[in-house]
Amino acid sequence: MDDADAVRFTLLGGETVDEDRLYDLYAYPERARPLVRANAIASLDGAATTAAGTSGGLGGPGDRRLFAVQRELADVVVVGMGTVRAENYGGVRLNAAQRQRRRMRGQDEVPPIALVTRTGTVERDLPVLTDNETPPLVLTSAEAAPAARNRLGAAAVVLDCSRSDPHQVDLTVAIERLAERGLTKVLTEGGPTLLGAFMDRDLLDELCLTCAPVVVGGAAVRIATGGVDNFARMRPAHAITDGGGYLYLRYARAR
Repeated sequence: MDDADAVRFTLLGGETVDEDRLYDLYAYPERARPLVRANAIASLDGAATTAAGTSGGLGGPGDRRLFAVQRELADVVVVGMGTVRAENYGGVRLNAAQRQRRRMRGQDEVPPIALVTRTGTVERDLPVLTDNETPPLVLTSAEAAPAARNRLGAAAVVLDCSRSDPHQVDLTVAIERLAERGLTKVLTEGGPTLLGAFMDRDLLDELCLTCAPVVVGGAAVRIATGGVDNFARMRPAHAITDGGGYLYLRYARAR
């Protein structure tokens, strides 16, 4: 048992959250259309990264545990290429119990990583290509798709995700492409530019935010950046804490 497995969660108010309850709290609601959930971490003063420029330094055992739970529940994990490079992403790794639970839910044993890249540029030596069980999906523009397919071959599945502009990835189309493959429970792990783009397109249905019990200061980025202000009201679904002082919030789009 690692340190993440030993974490004890409680709902605000004092109710202990056991394993079954944890999965209930983070289960995707059943509905006909895709649901886009974002998972992010930030310091108390809103920093999404440490001075090293990555989010990993903000996390703790509880955050890692919920990270694993959310990946297990998702059909697909969507990530921007900047985050893939900065965080040295590999494929999703699940243990035997997680795989069995996914089979019982009617899911593939391991969710694929979906890489969002307008240019289709995915270096062949990245762990996301070399260290995975399921070839990643490359969500790219119509202009870049043919060259990306030739360059990556069987190492990845390249999907054309443009609509009116063949030079750009339209995230609405990207979600449609995923849904065509039966991948409707979407988990995005950022980075800030991708999360901002989901917000700009009004595609964000849920935000699971870990508040780390630290202040960072400096010029760290927020969890979302973008060129368009988007004011979308969310409602709280739950709030959990642990012995390390972390706060885990799940918010859903207000209807």
